[in-house]
Amino acid sequence: MKLLIWDFDGTLGYHKRGYFSESILQVIREIKPETTITVEQIRPYLHAGFPWHSPEKPHLDIRTADQWWERLYPVFQQAFEAANLDATQTSEYSRKVRAVFTEIGSWALYDDTLPVLKRLSSRGWMHVLLSNHVPELPDILQQLGLDNSLEAIFCSAQTGYEKPNPNAFRMVLAAYPAANPIWMIGDNPQADFTGARTNGLRAILVRKSHPGIEPFANDLSAVEKILELVN
Repeated sequence: MKLLIWDFDGTLGYHKRGYFSESILQVIREIKPETTITVEQIRPYLHAGFPWHSPEKPHLDIRTADQWWERLYPVFQQAFEAANLDATQTSEYSRKVRAVFTEIGSWALYDDTLPVLKRLSSRGWMHVLLSNHVPELPDILQQLGLDNSLEAIFCSAQTGYEKPNPNAFRMVLAAYPAANPIWMIGDNPQADFTGARTNGLRAILVRKSHPGIEPFANDLSAVEKILELVN
């Protein structure tokens, strides 16, 4: 069994409107159309507080999607307060961010995703997803038509482990003990590439290069070529 472990956001798909900062800004503009606040002013409030900012800390106590999002509301509230929104309404505004961020129309697959996954499957590769993401990720994947290409989805919001926490990778390896070879493919040099290498896996950095990290692939077709050369 040949196994490919894929990241999602920035690797197979992307948020069309940006990411959390853009979703927060959209909510602010809906509530306060005259606002002059910008994405650049929001981003500094989002550099801490998300589960993946502290991957060394498991969050196994979070058992529902609502609980997961509730942990983020204080982070969002800082941005709302910076925009001079009513502090008594920040919980309501935070729930709006969840709806905007997870809206299926906000997500898309890269053009090369499905064709490359299909060709690799025809060559005997099995695909699983290992992603630091929101609880709604499986629903997003289904709406995008990607779930049919995946054998399994390991989403950090559900497993309680964020890459590059070793347990995130160990969960996948435990599920497929006979798999060989195994490659991790993702766009994050720390969470995906270094995290995989630290756990004894081969890895490919994709779409965004980083000094000193090889192999690197500009797109998924280049990933395909690398796999053909070494396997």
